[in-house]
Amino acid sequence: MIPTWLHLVSIVAVAAGLLCAVLIAADEWRDPQHMWIMNVVWPASALYAGPLALWGYRRWGKLASHRAMQEAERRNEPMPSMASPFAVKVGKGATHCGSGCALGDLCAEWIAFAIPTVAVWFGWHSLFAEKMFAVWILDYILAFGFGIAFQYFTIKPMRGLSPAEGLWQAVKADTLSLTAWQIGMYGFMAIAHFWIFAGLFGAEVEVASFEFWFAMQIAMLCGFMTAYPVNWWLVKRGIKEAM
Repeated sequence: MIPTWLHLVSIVAVAAGLLCAVLIAADEWRDPQHMWIMNVVWPASALYAGPLALWGYRRWGKLASHRAMQEAERRNEPMPSMASPFAVKVGKGATHCGSGCALGDLCAEWIAFAIPTVAVWFGWHSLFAEKMFAVWILDYILAFGFGIAFQYFTIKPMRGLSPAEGLWQAVKADTLSLTAWQIGMYGFMAIAHFWIFAGLFGAEVEVASFEFWFAMQIAMLCGFMTAYPVNWWLVKRGIKEAM
């Protein structure tokens, strides 16, 4: 049985993520990001990182807004975000991948919950006794699709590439990063499913619960940690753009 304290913490964490996402989106409505895809990346990141994403947006994201760009152009100065530390640029690049993962995982989990047959298509009952493993395949497919799209809309305009070349470069830039992110996320969700919820509390947590999405928030932060060194390497090698 899930303890009351964990239920309450889960509600607060999920609500904080949603609130921070709304606050960022509202601020972007007034002052959009110079790179339009970041208008999606920052709120999506807040869904799992909550106040941490809000702080990052206020501290570093605002440096890449239309208003900041116009002010820099008026003063004939470089874009303010270019002065960000390399570690911050790598982190922003990782959130690109993470936002695709967040949206892909969000869609996959609810699709499989609403239509359980979808999990059967991906191996539940035939390849996997646990539904979770089958859903992970759908998670990865949708996360990969979102992640490549996000990367495409970053690399293509920054490098002035053709659509085909932009797509190829997006695949090169995001495949390793996204895979590393999903490994971290899957790892924690396995711990949560088998050890925390089933082992410690003797409970099975469904998608339609605050506890599941609280665990997913932590899992996404674990994904950030496993993807960060990969993004560092990708940016250093020039495979992925410094944000």
